[in-house]
Amino acid sequence: MKIIACYSNKGGVGKTATSVNLAYEFAQAGQRVLLCDLDPQGASGFYLRIKPSKKLTEARFFEDVKRFTKAIRASDFEGLDVLPANLTFRDFDVFLSRMRNKRSRLKKALQSVGGDYDVIVLDCPPNFSTLSENIFKAADMIVVPVIPSTLSERTFEQLVGFFDENRLPKKKLRAFFSMVQRRKTMHLDTMKAMRKLYRKRFLKTCVPFAADIERMGQYRAPVCTFAGRSPAAKAYRSLFNELENGLVSAK
Repeated sequence: MKIIACYSNKGGVGKTATSVNLAYEFAQAGQRVLLCDLDPQGASGFYLRIKPSKKLTEARFFEDVKRFTKAIRASDFEGLDVLPANLTFRDFDVFLSRMRNKRSRLKKALQSVGGDYDVIVLDCPPNFSTLSENIFKAADMIVVPVIPSTLSERTFEQLVGFFDENRLPKKKLRAFFSMVQRRKTMHLDTMKAMRKLYRKRFLKTCVPFAADIERMGQYRAPVCTFAGRSPAAKAYRSLFNELENGLVSAK
C-alpha cells in the first residue's frame, strides 16, 4: 500500500481537485484506491456524491477500526472508495495532542485498512499542525499544488523550511504548478525562478487554470469523465503518470 498526500499550507490552490482526479486515475489504472478526506469541509466527498458518516468522530477515526471501516463508501467508479470527512474532523489536532505517539496515529489508522487498497490518497487541510505532522510521517509521497504567485511561492518556501527544521525527508515532496495562466508574465517568471531554485522538487506537469476544473462542482465528478479531451484532463493524466512512475521507481 502506498499513501499519497495532497497537501499545501495555503488554501485555494487546487488540493481537492487534484486529490479527486488522481484517485480516479489510479482507479482507472486498475489500482484499488481509497480517497480519504481529512478536511472537515468535506469537498472530496461532495465531488463524488458521497455523504459523510456523522458517527465517525475524531476518537473513532483513530481508535475504532470497525467504525473507521464502516464509514468507507463506494463511489460511482470501480476501484475507488471514499472515506468522507465531517465537521468533527476539525477537532483532530486537539485529540491528537492528547495521545501517546501522536505523530504516528494517522499512519496506524490507515494501516488498519491497508490490506484492502493499493493506494490511499489523502485530501489534506491547509495548515501546519499535529495532523499535518502525521501526514508528513505517514505519506510515501506529498503532492503539493503551487500557484505561480508570490504568496504561493512564500508558502512553499515555508513548507520546505519546515521539513528542514524538523529533519523530514524532502524527497517526499512532489510539487507541481497549479492554476497556471501562461498569458501572465508573472506566472511564467515565477515558474522559471522556482524550478531553478527547487530543481529536484517540481514535476514537469502544469495544471492550467480552467473552467472545466471549476465545473467539477456542477458535474460532481472527475474532469476526465465529462471533459476527457480538455487541457485540464490531459494535465491530470500527465500528473498521474509522473507520480505513478515515481512510485514504481521508489520500490
